[in-house]
Amino acid sequence: MRKSTIRAIIVNIVAWTIGFIWVLPFIGLFMTSVRPYSEVVLKGWWSIIGAHFTLKNYYEALFNPFYNLARGYMNSFIVAIPSTIIPVFVAALIAYAISRFSFPLKSYLFLTLVLIMAVPQQMSVIPLFFMLRDMHLLDTLQGLILVHSSWGIAWIAFLLKNYFDMLPREVEEAARVDGASDLQVFFKIVLPLSLPALASAAAIQFTWVWSDFFYALVFLISPKNYVVTQRIAFMKGQFYVDWGLLSAGSILAMLVPLILYAVLQKYFVRGMVGWTIKG
Repeated sequence: MRKSTIRAIIVNIVAWTIGFIWVLPFIGLFMTSVRPYSEVVLKGWWSIIGAHFTLKNYYEALFNPFYNLARGYMNSFIVAIPSTIIPVFVAALIAYAISRFSFPLKSYLFLTLVLIMAVPQQMSVIPLFFMLRDMHLLDTLQGLILVHSSWGIAWIAFLLKNYFDMLPREVEEAARVDGASDLQVFFKIVLPLSLPALASAAAIQFTWVWSDFFYALVFLISPKNYVVTQRIAFMKGQFYVDWGLLSAGSILAMLVPLILYAVLQKYFVRGMVGWTIKG
């Protein structure tokens, strides 16, 4: 047996082992979500013999008035969609300007974007709290959208700038010779060519906003405004934890990002490969 064959077998075994270890918690989460509480506690999620499967936990998580994960879903969509579209669009304009044009303090602007990326969320929460309060946006979904959008602009602009640097400029120059303005070049040439980078940036930003708990916990006070990550906290009882219900809520919460990545997988991989090559 050749060394290359042995090496390939070892690599495959290691890869499958790592993959199984990574997937195992999700298997346990799903198996727990489709079984009654008593059965999970007494037998464990791994016991399949005599198991009774049910979707009651999912129904309770979505439609029970106390948990009302469906309302959390709606609030999360209201926050996540504009918090993705706004920073991607604004960051694309900023990144294109930095990549293609010369203007005063250009290098300092780019350095500012890098420094903003290095600021921890915890350092910004107190000033943001008082800013939203003074703007009468505290405990509103609009305020949370503003916070997420402002945080997303910096890192998206940083990554898109690197991607724009990689694009050939000949097509843009030819369009300008034909009389196209800078905005026409940007919208009709650069953006279509940058679809993989835009899609991957949008997927990452959407997932980050959807999964955020810290900012939502600080800035959203009224239960009617709670997003999906906050609603899951309601499923943890004071005296006991219904693991089936909590697992069902967790599965439902991660379902949207999983679907998004499955739909945008082709663009996501192409965009990330482009950024990696440029870096």
